Amino acid sequence: MSIRSTVGSVLESAIGRERTNTIRRMERRARNALAKRLAMEPPQKPASKPQKKPAPPKPKPTPAPRGWQPSDPFVSHPEPHLTRHELLQGIHEKIRPRTYLEIGIRTGRSMVLSRCRSIGVDPFFKIDNPIHCDVQLIKATSDDFFAGDEPLAHFEGVPVDLAFIDGMHLSDFALRDFINIEPFMADTGVVVLDDVLPRNGLEAARDRKTEPWTGDVYKVVEILRRRRPDLVVLLINTAPTGTAVVLGVDSASTILKDAYAEEEDYLLRPDPQTPPQEYMERSIAIEPDVLLKSPVWDELVAIRESGASADLLPLWAELRSLTS
Repeated sequence: MSIRSTVGSVLESAIGRERTNTIRRMERRARNALAKRLAMEPPQKPASKPQKKPAPPKPKPTPAPRGWQPSDPFVSHPEPHLTRHELLQGIHEKIRPRTYLEIGIRTGRSMVLSRCRSIGVDPFFKIDNPIHCDVQLIKATSDDFFAGDEPLAHFEGVPVDLAFIDGMHLSDFALRDFINIEPFMADTGVVVLDDVLPRNGLEAARDRKTEPWTGDVYKVVEILRRRRPDLVVLLINTAPTGTAVVLGVDSASTILKDAYAEEEDYLLRPDPQTPPQEYMERSIAIEPDVLLKSPVWDELVAIRESGASADLLPLWAELRSLTS
């Protein structure tokens, strides 16, 4: 029996049932009122722990420096009217080469111009342009490519009519490329070198510092002119960094190969580089349309197609006259 029942029985025997029931009703009303009042009061929140001070914001990381530093102001020079690819396309159209060799194909932007049997060499090429020719792509450095057995076997004995050197932008690499290519060239062949007209000394640095970058390839032109006066070496004012067109090659010549060791100090001279002022000003460069309009190209193709030996010296003299 509960305590309330026991108390109720004692009261009934002492004061009677009626008076006890009255007490029970009063007690029940009081208890209900108290319960209702307690239910209306908002619950007490437990004492909160002292809040920690917010941590200071982490400093933002210093942005990594850009890969290339701003270039020095360009030396004033005539505004180019054609790009290197437009010049190269024009030469393709003029000489209609039977074979084309390209060093430094990268994405294939130059290779798309070829419509003949072609070879492209680059250790890191990633072609994202459609190619429309019979092409062999070699993933290797040019030095390794030429060191192999019969590197130009794809041409089946046909000499190179057109070569484009646009590989490593360092003079020693570019000169070796020319030395390695010349023995395979036709005597009517054309070699095009890119990036020979830096617009300031910083752009010509061997240790690359700028986004547009020629490196010191301009030294190759100087060596060709100094060591090989038999060659026709024409500087062309193309965008962005100039090209050189070389004719009069001699597949039997070993002059450059024999002189390479003597030129190494000049080729490997550390930065800063000091390109000749006339290179940066392009005062000795000719406009590409002047070169492409020359009648020499038709004569050159006719001689090549005839298969007969011919005196090419008058053609070379005519091309040299374009610079005067």
